[in-house]
Amino acid sequence: MLLDTRHSLETPEGASLPLTPAGFGVRCLAQLIDLFIRIVVYMIAAIPLGFIDSSGGLILILVFLLEWFYPVFFEVTRHGRTPGKKSMNIHVINDDATPVTFAPSLIRNLLRAVDILPVFYVTGIIASLCNRQFKRLGDLAAGTMVVYDIPAIRDPSFEAKGQLPVPSDFSTDEQRALLAFAERSKFYPASVKVN
Repeated sequence: MLLDTRHSLETPEGASLPLTPAGFGVRCLAQLIDLFIRIVVYMIAAIPLGFIDSSGGLILILVFLLEWFYPVFFEVTRHGRTPGKKSMNIHVINDDATPVTFAPSLIRNLLRAVDILPVFYVTGIIASLCNRQFKRLGDLAAGTMVVYDIPAIRDPSFEAKGQLPVPSDFSTDEQRALLAFAERSKFYPASVKVN
């Protein structure tokens, strides 16, 4: 049974990056927000384009460009975030946690045509529910994943004035535990604090 989807990616430098893949629900909401934005653009552009070209050719070109290149444009230029993804605090990255580039973004978005089959993204939903990173077929082919934004880490706010230095014989784990205690010390009641 899958209780926690968070996993860590180890960089070549040995650092561990915590990643939390975005599930089907939040991705669906982001997609609905982006769809709403595109519909508003269609409605606004339809009137002037209708006067310029009564055959509807310009409107069809606009529909084509927005449907296929709207997500690619935003993912590449806005750090993997379309307006819908930004509002849901998620973004697209490559499998190695690097920012998504043009080719993977284009592949993942062109394969939406397969994910949408037979209706209402059934293929994409089934694919996303069958793997730990909730990847749809487009993500699997492009080597991308959608993850939650990681909140910025604040600098620790504790004072070390007049304190004794850390003993030199402390192991790395002991030093980390001492630092973690010091960072959390402002949240402890006075009876717990040690001088």
